[in-house]
Amino acid sequence: MSDVRVEQLTVGPLEENCWLLTHPASKSAVLIDPGEEPERLLAAVDRSGCALQAIWLTHAHFDHVGAVAAILRERPVPVLMHALDEPLYALASVSAAKWGLVVEQPTTATEAIAEGDVLDCGGVAFAVWHVPGHAPGHVAFLGAGFCISGDVLFAGSIGRTDLPMCDPRAMQRSLERLATLPPETQVLSGHGPATTIARESAQNPFLRGLARPIGA
Repeated sequence: MSDVRVEQLTVGPLEENCWLLTHPASKSAVLIDPGEEPERLLAAVDRSGCALQAIWLTHAHFDHVGAVAAILRERPVPVLMHALDEPLYALASVSAAKWGLVVEQPTTATEAIAEGDVLDCGGVAFAVWHVPGHAPGHVAFLGAGFCISGDVLFAGSIGRTDLPMCDPRAMQRSLERLATLPPETQVLSGHGPATTIARESAQNPFLRGLARPIGA
């Protein structure tokens, strides 16, 4: 994975995966989808010996943003998210309450990212793909040989499309796009274990039969 290291931190009652990216050479770190347990996430950053540079959000469902407010009190860093998910971000605590859960409402304004943007962790580039369906502003981050897919693609399954602001047709288009990634691409999902495009192309009923790149 190039010079970037990745750590899976599964948090909260919905067992959401927060991904910690670190670049030891530059001492840079990024947290992706910090959904719960802020003290644990910050402890992981500190153990890495790197400094937190930003929070990246694949989307703004409450189980992916629940630790944002607490983290920002300790480390005031930018929060990067697609603008179409602002309504979900603004209602995170209300949405959690409907599940009988409590999360602290994030109030810090986000910085908008969009299709075609390139982010970096210690100079290692990550492309932003807009992959809506599970959420209107859902994005994936692609770089260093892996795809941080949030709740679009899971090992053996996909994200729900029956929640408010979901779009099943958009989800299908997003899956078709992810299916064009190189087979060896590692998929780091918002829930469950890591997988690869090759494994999901062979075993995932939602990905089998979708378009492949020439020569794959």
